[in-house]
Amino acid sequence: MKAQLLSGNGPLSRVPPLVAFLVVAAVFALGIIIGGGTGAALLGLLAVGVAVLLAATWQVLQPGQRVGRTLVLLILVGVAISVLLTS
Repeated sequence: MKAQLLSGNGPLSRVPPLVAFLVVAAVFALGIIIGGGTGAALLGLLAVGVAVLLAATWQVLQPGQRVGRTLVLLILVGVAISVLLTS
């Protein structure tokens, strides 16, 4: 529970991975449950966060990790669009 999420001494280095997971899961669930424009905005905010983290860690990721995290980002954007269009 005390393992660092990111190496270094930035603000995310002090966030326990379990807490980060629970926050992301809660925001994702709220976005799906609320739906419509508000839900899509929550999912879009989550996608922006994922994109920022991906950009910040791009240089230290292995090619397989880059592909996996890019796929997660694309799926999240797709879900956000789907939530927006099905409202």
